[in-house]
Amino acid sequence: MRISPLREVPEMAALVARRAWAAWWQGTEMTTDAYRAGIAATAGTDGMPRTLVAHDAGRYFGSVLLIASDLPSRPALTPWIAALWVEPQARRQGLAVRLMTAARAEAGRLGYPICHLCAEPRIAPYYLARGFTLRESDIEGLEVMTIPAIAPSIPSALP
Repeated sequence: MRISPLREVPEMAALVARRAWAAWWQGTEMTTDAYRAGIAATAGTDGMPRTLVAHDAGRYFGSVLLIASDLPSRPALTPWIAALWVEPQARRQGLAVRLMTAARAEAGRLGYPICHLCAEPRIAPYYLARGFTLRESDIEGLEVMTIPAIAPSIPSALP
């Protein structure tokens, strides 16, 4: 299984959008078409926003976004790991951690020292158990957490 930027697997954009919209936006003013257009736009960038997709042999297994802002009351915090989704049949195999690690590495590549994430209180323990630190509690009903980005490795000049 590979984790690739959406620009390498653009045929998965509609599926990524459907999964995320159904999980977080259904029942809101956000339409599926508008959300799909936003996801598709991430395929053309090497910066943020960025969508990373877990896939193998044309099959979609999950995705995650790296975005500039995910919480309206905290616009200065950036970047955010957001819309983490793993297909039900691929859960409990470490894929969510792999996707978050890929997002942290992208943040590091872009020069950010830390990543932020917001989660409902009922699922915050999952992230805390995976190295996130609680930054603020009950902000718009969510827990705000941070984790270090992964700095790019610098090749050694030594023989």
